[in-house]
Amino acid sequence: SPMAESIDEWTAQDRKNIFGEKVNVVEMQSEGGAAGAVHGSVAAGAYTSTFTASQGLLLMIPNMYKLAAEQTPTVFHVSARALATHALSIFGDQSDVMSVRQTGFVMLASNSVQQVMDLAAVAHLSAISGKLPVLHFFDGFRTSHENQKIETWDYDVLKEMVDWDAVKAFRARSLNPMHPHSMGSAEQPESFFQHREAINPADLVAGYMDKINEKIGTNYKPFNYYGAPDADTILIAMGSACEAAEEVVDYLNAKGKKTGIVEVHLYRPFSVKHLLSVIPETVKKIAVLDRTKEPGGMGEPLYLDVVAALRGTKFEDCLITGGRYGLGSKDVQPGDILATYENLWSDAPKKEFTL
Repeated sequence: SPMAESIDEWTAQDRKNIFGEKVNVVEMQSEGGAAGAVHGSVAAGAYTSTFTASQGLLLMIPNMYKLAAEQTPTVFHVSARALATHALSIFGDQSDVMSVRQTGFVMLASNSVQQVMDLAAVAHLSAISGKLPVLHFFDGFRTSHENQKIETWDYDVLKEMVDWDAVKAFRARSLNPMHPHSMGSAEQPESFFQHREAINPADLVAGYMDKINEKIGTNYKPFNYYGAPDADTILIAMGSACEAAEEVVDYLNAKGKKTGIVEVHLYRPFSVKHLLSVIPETVKKIAVLDRTKEPGGMGEPLYLDVVAALRGTKFEDCLITGGRYGLGSKDVQPGDILATYENLWSDAPKKEFTL
């Protein structure tokens, strides 16, 4: 992956991080071993990240449950790719990250190369301050291997935003034979449920998005809206397809239509209040696009989340359709996005569809 390769190059060049330390890059035999190494390294007091995708991410799932429940500050950068099913595909969709949404990780999505740069900062700053693991993902190949000119962060600016009290507390509670403590013990039914409930994640990500916005003049939110302020028809999606959808929204609105798109950045924890705050009150029809297939389910994950989120709100009576797109990096053209809007406008819209 270009991600790990770049880190390795920087290390070979003696480049240091914001803590003034040279980063150690360790390649393990398998992704399962890599996740275990991350867990041990963070427990010992070293901020540690890993890069993975596809089947490799699935091998990390057992450790991910532990990392989340033990409130371990780490970041996984994932170039989201297809899982091997009837055939192997090394190309991109979001079936791998959708397989770990139940682990308790914060899940943060980037739609473009510039957003990967900016939201990676949000991911690391949130992990440090919130003592929670963050999975930062973006479309494999479509975004992860794209060459693009971007604005890069200055380390001094990043350093200003670090919660240094959290850093001090993190290092103080690291595993050390001089001040031992127990962790990972077995629990009986009398206490397990209560302790499990105590680990509901706090939403610190929006706060760090605001800080990033102040520094570089962007407008990142857990959910970003693009389009007409009085739109009656919108899409909800996440990932690189949002870039194509914005062009279609501009095209349609220039022709007198009232359309828009809600772009999901903070997928877990799913914040209903932030979603409701960006949907125009005039919306009557919604299409939710998922880049994954969940065989046997009532619908794809993002679609089901949106339906549940809008239940009992002023948007409860909106027409909500769900569609799949782009599995195995199948290209999503502006015409495909246009077809999604046209389906919503039709006399008998399909409730479930594929692009």
